[in-house]
Amino acid sequence: MNHKCPGNPLERYTSRREFFYVGLLGGLGLTLPQFLRNQAFGNTKTYATREGVAQGIIHIFLPGGLAHQESFDPKPFAPAEYRGPFGAIDTKIPGIQFGVLMKETAKIADKVTIIRSMSHGEAAHERGTHNMFTGYRPSPALQYPSIGSVISHELGPRNDLPPYVCVPSVPNEFANSGYLSSAFGPFALGADPAQANFQVRDLNLPNGVDDARFARRKSLLETVDHHFRALEDSDAIDSMDAFYQHAYKLISSQKAREAFDLKSEPDKLKDEYGRTAAGQRMLLARRLIEGGVRFVSLTAGGWDHHDNIKGAIEKELPPTDKAIAALIRDLDQRGMLDSTLVMVTTEFGRSPKINPAAGRDHWPRVFSTMLAGGGMKQGYVHGSSDALGGEVDTDGVGVADLATTIYNQIGISADKELMSPGDRPIEIVADGEVLDALLAKRA
Repeated sequence: MNHKCPGNPLERYTSRREFFYVGLLGGLGLTLPQFLRNQAFGNTKTYATREGVAQGIIHIFLPGGLAHQESFDPKPFAPAEYRGPFGAIDTKIPGIQFGVLMKETAKIADKVTIIRSMSHGEAAHERGTHNMFTGYRPSPALQYPSIGSVISHELGPRNDLPPYVCVPSVPNEFANSGYLSSAFGPFALGADPAQANFQVRDLNLPNGVDDARFARRKSLLETVDHHFRALEDSDAIDSMDAFYQHAYKLISSQKAREAFDLKSEPDKLKDEYGRTAAGQRMLLARRLIEGGVRFVSLTAGGWDHHDNIKGAIEKELPPTDKAIAALIRDLDQRGMLDSTLVMVTTEFGRSPKINPAAGRDHWPRVFSTMLAGGGMKQGYVHGSSDALGGEVDTDGVGVADLATTIYNQIGISADKELMSPGDRPIEIVADGEVLDALLAKRA
């Protein structure tokens, strides 16, 4: 149906459908990720208020399955076919060693907690990844939300920044919002910060559009919105208005632009992190947390080393080790470590015995995870694997307990029930316990 809106400077006969079809809004240059549009539609929740120890979380995921024997849990006294091709190195924690190629993280080990007794029963990449991103085993009946999406749902945005950001892209399907609205999915950069002239594609005005022109277009859109609101009482119209208001905030916010701007970081600090994918992703993650993002998820390297594990680890581990250590030091020096929880995870470990192809195979029975800051103990190792690195020996930790502890530190009760499709109440995490042994005593 066509309408005329008297007194409107765009006075003409038009329809709402025609307006969107001809693409006038596209001329605004608002090509923000779908997450913004999704946030506007149906996002009316009240956010949680409980204060957590951690104000932000950086999740460093090592896809493929990091070998615990070559990293956080070496077995220097095991037979050669179990020990592997590398030796071990002392750390800042008395009596604790890491793999020899983790020399930088060994130097800051007194700032971190290592869990050497992680375990679950999923030997397939997809299922193991699902466990680590959601705190749940996969279910054919329900897609569970990622930790980042739950945090987005419960805590909401801060400082005009998305609450949940993936660097450089959404790493897997389990990093999404699951049964929650896609409003709570991640904002993905669309570009790798390690690339030359890195820019987040949607935080810059289109070519030929300066701030004054941007403001005029915003005014134009407001006029059009007024036109449609005069015609119909529609929740969708309000949602579109919310979408564009959010988009304008993100594009026009100086804080938002600065948070994503790596150019302002000194060259010396970039070198300390490493001019690598791992290094620059972790440096950007620190900037985003500092700016107000609540949860940053990033990937580093590839760790599915079924063959030639020696050559693969020699290539992948040093830049990742350097970047992790630089991140912990940087957060500590800025006074941010106590309020920022860093977690280094992988979907499972690797088999205790070197296979005929000189690699290690999938092994979910025991593997290692690193945590730092955000109220975690410093210089602490929790649990252990057996002498060959094949089974949990002491203090086993499951994914539900780890996820429950992470939520606890940011101020979310994991036993809270959320509503899934069909109005079925689902606990954020089922059957998990806070791992009090990992937590530093609060004054």
